[in-house]
Amino acid sequence: MRQRYLALLSVFACLPATALTFQTRLENIEWKVEGDQFECRLVQPVADFGSGEFVRRAGEQATFQLRSSTNVLGTGAATLLAAAAPWQPGRGDINLGSVRMARNGVLFNSSQGQASRLINGLLDGRSTVVRNYAGEAGRSMEVRLLPVKFSKAYADYQLCAAKLLPMNYDQVRQTRVGFPGGGIDLDADAKARLDVILAFLKADPTVNHIELNGHSDNSGNRLTNRDLSRRRALAVMEYLKANGIPEDRITVRFHGERYPLAANNSAGNRARNRRVNVELDRVAPVEKPVEQAAQNPPAPVSTPAVQNDVGTSSVKS
Repeated sequence: MRQRYLALLSVFACLPATALTFQTRLENIEWKVEGDQFECRLVQPVADFGSGEFVRRAGEQATFQLRSSTNVLGTGAATLLAAAAPWQPGRGDINLGSVRMARNGVLFNSSQGQASRLINGLLDGRSTVVRNYAGEAGRSMEVRLLPVKFSKAYADYQLCAAKLLPMNYDQVRQTRVGFPGGGIDLDADAKARLDVILAFLKADPTVNHIELNGHSDNSGNRLTNRDLSRRRALAVMEYLKANGIPEDRITVRFHGERYPLAANNSAGNRARNRRVNVELDRVAPVEKPVEQAAQNPPAPVSTPAVQNDVGTSSVKS
């Protein structure tokens, strides 16, 4: 390993004078792992520039970002490379395509495929390089992340990724729970989908409102279909309540066959239309004025509203 470090020092000491390279001195290189249930980051600070970061959100694969408060590389297209290691002669750089640079902040987000190949390159001793030719007279300017200490940090990053939630907010905020059998009972697939929602709600208490919209196919008459859609929505509500979600955070609506996903012209399409749409939201609490709250005693807790296309009624347990 010492020979590899010496080789790195000798190579970067011999970089052409025409190239301006931003990188951290070999002895100061570090990789940092940061994260929680929602996102994991694997970061190498880059001296006098900013940082390079592999970012993995819950429910997704990693992307690579370059961050800088002032992008001295310039805007426009830059080339992303998994650069060959100096101690492995005969291997060329791997060109992973171009990225579009912004002025500051997150300069770009790579694709998931590009990030995967960069990670494999770092594990194989390659450097991550972002290169631009926006300098004077086409002068090459680049940011270089070295693979030093990467393997240990990547193992810690994988431990973080293993604790991520199955889905992120953008993925879970609109979920469809199906009733393909035509009844009102939740099957194993429906419960699995709701369990993912419950895990997210437990992890993120800022998501404090759930709207349930029940639907049916057009097999029965209008009143029967409306009642089926109501009972399906209530079945979902009862499952959420049984797993710790307060009633006052849930709104139930039902629509019968009015809003099909697909034409009711086949068994498969009718099965798709028998569903409850679950929508999550962050709703700011309504605060009463201090004086009014002091004068008026708290009202009794009411049961959640259940709404259909023609009005609203209360649910009675």
